[in-house]
Amino acid sequence: MKANLNLGTVAGIKIKVHWTFFFLIAWIVFSELKQGGSTNSVLFNVALVLAVFLCVVLHELGHALTAKRFGIITKKITLLPIGGMASLERIPESPKEELLVTLAGPFVNIIIALILYFIIPVNEFMHLNFTETFEVLMSFTFQNFLFYLYVVNIGLVIFNIIPAFPMDGGRILRAILAMNMNRVKATQIASSIGQFIAVVFLLLGLLYNPFLIIIALFIFLGAYGENQIVQHLALLKGHNVEDAMIINITTFSPEDPIDVVVNKIISGTETNFVVVKDHKIEGILYHKNIIDNANKNVLVKDIMDTAFKTVKHTDDLKEIYNIVFAEEKSFIPVLNQEKLVGVIDATNLNEYILLQAKLSY
Repeated sequence: MKANLNLGTVAGIKIKVHWTFFFLIAWIVFSELKQGGSTNSVLFNVALVLAVFLCVVLHELGHALTAKRFGIITKKITLLPIGGMASLERIPESPKEELLVTLAGPFVNIIIALILYFIIPVNEFMHLNFTETFEVLMSFTFQNFLFYLYVVNIGLVIFNIIPAFPMDGGRILRAILAMNMNRVKATQIASSIGQFIAVVFLLLGLLYNPFLIIIALFIFLGAYGENQIVQHLALLKGHNVEDAMIINITTFSPEDPIDVVVNKIISGTETNFVVVKDHKIEGILYHKNIIDNANKNVLVKDIMDTAFKTVKHTDDLKEIYNIVFAEEKSFIPVLNQEKLVGVIDATNLNEYILLQAKLSY
């Protein structure tokens, strides 16, 4: 099963729906039917959820298109049951840029709410007492549909400005803090506040609404993860690939039999290898492919991966950090004037970060 369903592309940004999103739709239908709902109520609620998530997409596009103005590419926007997620290639390091990119999302919801405010008679709803409001909103009319959408957009703005890093409010807090202190310290403070709020959400979720537990986990783990990344990038500042790369590596020829590679794995500690012919990189031999074909009569060229990335020995480690950790197969050849001089992978980069952390104390 594919994890995501492609909905299309907007301004070069792919819009995807995670397959778990359909559990939300199924749960809404099931809940309505369980409560004795009619076909109209089911369709009304499903349509409302889809409209809400359209607003979420527009919210994320607000982030993405503002980031684009600062030269930051957004690869995709993914819809999840708990909301949307724009996959920016990087978070702006400039506090002012981060603030503008972050504010763009809630600003979109404010614009939507303002448009709906002038379309529907919001004041009429506000002047009704509780009983009258309840009776009016029980009918499945288009006006009620728009009113619910208006309320949801107001709710999205309020929810998103909660200073729970890495949510929008937490990023706004981090950006403001970073204007008066270094980014690492600002992230640590925003992350700590975010994790505290996550614990509050967790307790409320255990007592009242299990949905808050999912949000709490997302905030807690997200805050921890991004805090770690910012600390790592700070430790790598001023260092290049040559400082961290593995120099002593074994290479193979495309014509070598797989037995030779297997023997090297057994007798040494290397698991992935660069395939070279006439001083030119032909491919990468990954551990999984070697093991899967260990008992077959094949050559290296039959199982090597010819789609690979390379980096230069002078490249900034901060710049290639995301390349190393974003790739599923993070074994990257390092070149010096087109000549192979080493490799860098996630394991080695992690070890280098740990050493830098020790040296910085």
